[in-house]
Amino acid sequence: MKFENTGIENLKADLNRLDEVMLEHGLVREGQWDYERVTYDKKLVVKEGTFYLRVQGYVHEGDVGAHKAIIQLMTPLLGKHYYPHGVEYGEGEQFPKALVSQCENLLKDVKAEVETFAI
Repeated sequence: MKFENTGIENLKADLNRLDEVMLEHGLVREGQWDYERVTYDKKLVVKEGTFYLRVQGYVHEGDVGAHKAIIQLMTPLLGKHYYPHGVEYGEGEQFPKALVSQCENLLKDVKAEVETFAI
């Protein structure tokens, strides 16, 4: 599921500040990066299953490995995890309304904070 028109996809921000804000909201980057891309995930476990809220970005300028990069954020996603196959984001997936609402609120908060230092 894509969270269209959140405004997050219009933001460019410093990687280090972005890492701090995302982590404050439970979105973890860990080893999910290469020199040109980053992925922040938040694991959400509810009775309907395990879901991941994912915010991805790519390098607009700089280098992720050197911790000196400006990241262009992309449209956030919500996916359901199926063991052992992975995360599915497809149209046929059912997402609990309360979970979707929780994710929308979290994304709204993240956007508000990132906007304060976005480029």
